[in-house]
Amino acid sequence: MSTPPQSNSPSNSPEPQLPESSLPGPVSDSQGGANQSEPVSPTVQRAAIGFVLLTLFLDILGIGVIIPVLPEIVEELTVGTTYVPSFVYGLLIGSYALAQFLAAPIIGGFSDRFGRRPVLLLSILGLSLDFLLTYYAPNLAWLFVARIASGITAANITASNAYIADISTPKNRIKNFGLSGATIGIAFVIGPAIGGWLGQNDPRLPFLVAAILAGLNFIYGLFILPESLPPEKRAAKLKLNAVPFAAIYRLRNYPVVFTLAITIFFCALAQQALQSTWILYTGKRFQWDPLQNGLSLTAVGVLTFIMQAGLIRMLTAKLGPKRSLFCGLAAAATAHLLYGLASEGWMMYAIMCIGCFAGLIQPVAQATIARIVPADQQGTVQGSIASLGSVAAVGAPPLATGLFGFFTQPDSPIYLPGISFFFGSFCIVLGALNALRISRAIDGQE
Repeated sequence: MSTPPQSNSPSNSPEPQLPESSLPGPVSDSQGGANQSEPVSPTVQRAAIGFVLLTLFLDILGIGVIIPVLPEIVEELTVGTTYVPSFVYGLLIGSYALAQFLAAPIIGGFSDRFGRRPVLLLSILGLSLDFLLTYYAPNLAWLFVARIASGITAANITASNAYIADISTPKNRIKNFGLSGATIGIAFVIGPAIGGWLGQNDPRLPFLVAAILAGLNFIYGLFILPESLPPEKRAAKLKLNAVPFAAIYRLRNYPVVFTLAITIFFCALAQQALQSTWILYTGKRFQWDPLQNGLSLTAVGVLTFIMQAGLIRMLTAKLGPKRSLFCGLAAAATAHLLYGLASEGWMMYAIMCIGCFAGLIQPVAQATIARIVPADQQGTVQGSIASLGSVAAVGAPPLATGLFGFFTQPDSPIYLPGISFFFGSFCIVLGALNALRISRAIDGQE
């Protein structure tokens, strides 16, 4: 993506601005935070949050729709070549994750310097063009270009999270990040269903539909999306350290944030391990067919949505941020362990009811980070955290599937099909132990 212009708007149309009195900024926080927000107009906030949630939905939907159809497109483009389709498919998935890892902190840095609005709009437009390029890709080279470009533009999740942090107040911050998580969860669930339905006769059709939806979202955003970060609160210059490893290292400037980022990373490793081996495990353990697996993933998505869109505000209000976070971590570690021990298929559904409480982790952690980090650093910090998630997305699947393959082969020293879930539970326990070091800060007590 090209560097956004210094103008706050990518078009010649006037740029809507949040009223100055409603703009959040790094003011004194009674709990010690560095980024307490001023009240935001409810009407403006609803429109802005709605747009950002729609953007997140389309980003993740773009990942989901490719799951059932991309292998078929790869198969089509490798006919008559010496390439192994499954190997090419793995490279495509890896290149997407790697592109997102490299781009996330850079896009976050752009949003700190030039504002959230131009970065979000340009990346949405880019995403639409990427989907269109995938639809028309005549060969593998163009398909790789399209998927890499999609990974770069989908990294606007960092700017979206920074936007949410900008316009949220201490009262609704956890709720807003919970809605973000719920949106992502639902998109992950319905994306493959939409892709499979649209791609029954033409595996490329889902990409054309996704391109149209992203294009309409771009036009919608031109008219309704206000800028959340006014010029006086932006970074004075584009930071040269807004590159992945330097940006991750820079998190050490915020010890609490750095510790939470490590915990988020451990949880991401566990989640990626679960996602990459779920179908392998249920097929081996319970002989589930694609329909049964689809129903199970839908159940996970529905429970996640109920938790993050409905219950999270009530639970965090009752428990407080610290206890909510550790409740989520305990539930996640327990659910992963029980998944690996389950002996009957129905048990997986019962365990999901425990695992859905893991939906407390991300919103509480993100809300704590948003409270601590100054406004002109939100994008870079969110990008760094997203990059850690991309590292997990690149590394965890081959590790988890490798463990599964080794411990389920006939000559394995021990038959242990749940090994990847045990690995995930171990990672979450490590994340919880790590978070204990800053438990008081999560409640704003230091």
